[in-house]
Amino acid sequence: MSILLAASLFFTNPAPMEMPRAQAFLVKERADRKARQTMRLEDRFDRTDLWISRSVDGMWRDADGREFMLATLGTIAPPLTGDRSVTREDYVASSAPLLRKDEKELFTAIDKLSPIAPTEEFARPRQTPRGYRDVRYYQGTNETAIVCAFIQEKSERWYLASWTLAQGDSYDDCVKLFEGEFLEKRDTWPKGWAEEPKEKKGRAKDPPPPGERELLRADARHSVALYDSWRVTDGDEFTVLDDIQNSRAFTVALTNDLKQMRGAYAAVMPSPIDGSNVLAVARIFASREEYLDALGQNDHGDMEWSAAYWSPQRRELVAYLPPDGSDKLIETIRHEAFHQYFSYASSMISTSPWINEGYAQYFEGGPDGPASVDTEGLVACAEVLPAIMMMDYDEFYAGTDEERRLKYRLALSIAVFLERGAPKVRFDPFKNVKRDYVKSLISTKDMRQATTIAFKDKDTLDLFVREWTKYWKEK
Repeated sequence: MSILLAASLFFTNPAPMEMPRAQAFLVKERADRKARQTMRLEDRFDRTDLWISRSVDGMWRDADGREFMLATLGTIAPPLTGDRSVTREDYVASSAPLLRKDEKELFTAIDKLSPIAPTEEFARPRQTPRGYRDVRYYQGTNETAIVCAFIQEKSERWYLASWTLAQGDSYDDCVKLFEGEFLEKRDTWPKGWAEEPKEKKGRAKDPPPPGERELLRADARHSVALYDSWRVTDGDEFTVLDDIQNSRAFTVALTNDLKQMRGAYAAVMPSPIDGSNVLAVARIFASREEYLDALGQNDHGDMEWSAAYWSPQRRELVAYLPPDGSDKLIETIRHEAFHQYFSYASSMISTSPWINEGYAQYFEGGPDGPASVDTEGLVACAEVLPAIMMMDYDEFYAGTDEERRLKYRLALSIAVFLERGAPKVRFDPFKNVKRDYVKSLISTKDMRQATTIAFKDKDTLDLFVREWTKYWKEK
């Protein structure tokens, strides 16, 4: 391996960074006995998962399987015992700094991040490079990776770099390259990495601690902070991350659209849950290859056919720029952003595909819904409508491509009817279907039961099918 190859390898081909897995809890509160009860979602995380996502600063991979990782060992890794579930706010409040003297805690942190099993007995380079207090290698006799912890002069903070090597690499040569092209050339490091925080001057009061929304925003920003090709665009209720070149015009259009669409989602599908602590995160890749890599990292390998997906566990919408351009991408994001909104609105409980996929399609064209709907063969399917509305996702996705497309069209037709046809039915018998569905889903945690409750009884469902049929016959 040449020196030129090694130097370029360290900080090229950034790998997708994982957001920590979240689990939602519904919190009900009253200010006092007379106050109206409010509900909000509280995201909780495994402490170690959250610690890892906040400690790892960047990863880079090459086509031969080498992987380079940088991490900041700023806080003590959480123990394996005790309360494992924590909110971001509680995690920040309870985190303790990892100091230079904390030898046991240092090894524990390295053990959690190292790509190989580290050894407690470390080795040092023959000569400590200029500008460092200490440099330690923890890989022992394992020559498949280099695991190096170091602390710079006039610093109390440890940093970690690991380099997983490719088959056939000379270990001794790679160590020399690592020391010569990484340790001794700190000016090539990603901008801002390993810079010590500046000391606060004066007696200015500390700002109030950030809430969950801003902590999630900070974690999203951290996941791309070392990648030069990535940009971050913030709004009050969302953060968009993208690595699309010359993307300013697109991201401005997208963020303006997201703000408008989130208002439309809430107006059409209101929720009893207070969403003021919610942040919509979207991560947009410039290529399908990057997108598929992210799918594999986030355990969504079964969705390789997709152009975008909403990951409830990771709390992010992931997409890529398709060959047909940004207009199609915005349509796709509107679709997935509705799934994102509806997940929060329904307390992260799995929703029925008839309403979730129906309204996601409804909003693809904008806040006013589709200009037209393909009605071919639609009315002939009236008798299967109740069965469609009782399907879970395995049933909804089952069958041939043609059968799935029909189910999607039926779901869209239900959403369009609820918005445009149902309000014109005498006495407006379906006025509260959406409200009752969301409320019942939150209380029962059962999508089928929520549908049954929303339509009250068989007579109401039969009337719905008849009026739906009448509406589409006239189109």
